[in-house]
Amino acid sequence: MWRGLWTLAAQAARGPRRLCTRRSSGAPAPGSGATIFALSSGQGRCGIAVIRTSGPSSGHALRILTAARDLPPARHASLRLLSDPRSGEPLDRALVLWFPGPRSFTGEDCVEFHVHGGPAVVSGVLQALGSVPGFRPAEAGEFTRRAFANGKLNLTEVEGLADLIHAETEAQRRQALRQLDGELGHLCCGWAETLTKALAHVEAYIDFGEDDNLEEGVLEQADSEVRALEVALGAHLRDARRGQRLRSGAHVVVTGPPNAGKSSLVNLLSECRKPVSIVSPEPGTTRDVLETPVDLAGFPVLLSDTAGLREGVGPVEQEGVRRARERLEQADLILAMLDASDLASPSSCNFLATVVASVGAQSPSDSSQRLLLVLNKSDLLSLKGPGPRPDLPPHLLLSCLTGEGLDGLLEALRKELAAVCGDPSTGSPLLTRARHQHHLQGCLDALGHYKQSKDLALAAEALRVARGHLTQLTGGGGTEEILDIIFRDFCVGK
Repeated sequence: MWRGLWTLAAQAARGPRRLCTRRSSGAPAPGSGATIFALSSGQGRCGIAVIRTSGPSSGHALRILTAARDLPPARHASLRLLSDPRSGEPLDRALVLWFPGPRSFTGEDCVEFHVHGGPAVVSGVLQALGSVPGFRPAEAGEFTRRAFANGKLNLTEVEGLADLIHAETEAQRRQALRQLDGELGHLCCGWAETLTKALAHVEAYIDFGEDDNLEEGVLEQADSEVRALEVALGAHLRDARRGQRLRSGAHVVVTGPPNAGKSSLVNLLSECRKPVSIVSPEPGTTRDVLETPVDLAGFPVLLSDTAGLREGVGPVEQEGVRRARERLEQADLILAMLDASDLASPSSCNFLATVVASVGAQSPSDSSQRLLLVLNKSDLLSLKGPGPRPDLPPHLLLSCLTGEGLDGLLEALRKELAAVCGDPSTGSPLLTRARHQHHLQGCLDALGHYKQSKDLALAAEALRVARGHLTQLTGGGGTEEILDIIFRDFCVGK
């Protein structure tokens, strides 16, 4: 039904649909003539729906829909009766807010109509706005794109806003807010200023070095600044995967011998009313990789249940074992599960000697994989004798049946995931997109060319290239194709 309402609003807009003109950056030029409107609060019945406009005719539309000579006070909510400008029929009694540019989200004149959220009311107001000359329905992300074009947001802040809208966990929300607040953009601007200063020193030496009018050590100072920047860029690039995991989700794989309780743990962690995995005492019940997205301790996780690792089984189960081993190689964090009451069995000993020992022997610099050893069925230990043998690697005791030990496991998962994804509350801003990594790597490569250049003109050009990568990261000189990819992830009305 809501698609139909939006179609009616689009048909009501007078005149042909026009695309905004573009700046060299690919962003729509401010003041392009068209005023856009959209439902911003999301589709569906609700108590209050928010309809917003942006563009030069926003104030005119507010006057004719409220039949008022004067605009309400800026940035103050005012109660007004909205009427259809064509028939004069009342549409709703609503709160209206007037945001004159440039002190608005987009930098243009903006209006918000806070109306009752019934479909008939929303449809009536959208059709009324569509009848105003110069108005047209907004495209997806167009409000934010106008804010970018008017310098209200840089490109990293735009990406932070998109991530905030799509955030599903506490860690994602914290990271998105930091990026929206401009931390990554400010960091890149500071680096760009460092390169600008170094470039100025090199060019000054090229132009005036023979006149003896320059201070001593100009080139040495530029070299020192470049070396310090190389160290900073290298540190951020080493952590690049952490930010991308935080945005898209860390891959956690539950593995172990058959009947260790892997499927029970997946069902316990997924917190779903409907179990993700079938639980059975029969070995080999899980034969394929079952995946479910979950929120673990505030971090986004793709949780994978895998087939029990064993040899000498039928071809179908063996294919499941092959897929389980393949998924293990892709894991960011491995939850290795064993039956606490059956640690002496050949399958448990083989699992400890292969999977647990091989991953545990690797240092963090050798592999990004991390491992938690979980001994399940701890409720059976008191019935079958003493606890686990003392030569085991560090481990956690858990009973999926009673839930005992679950809090300890969740706390351990929180620490491991913070190491895998990075802590969004502290430290330097994380690189959350492949685009960030590409430009920082390009900047670092250009600085390498600067150090190798024996000709000062080539060295200066390398500094320009390096600075250009940082500028593009925050949105300067971006191509239209890149901007289209970023803004298409926004919903209509944002």
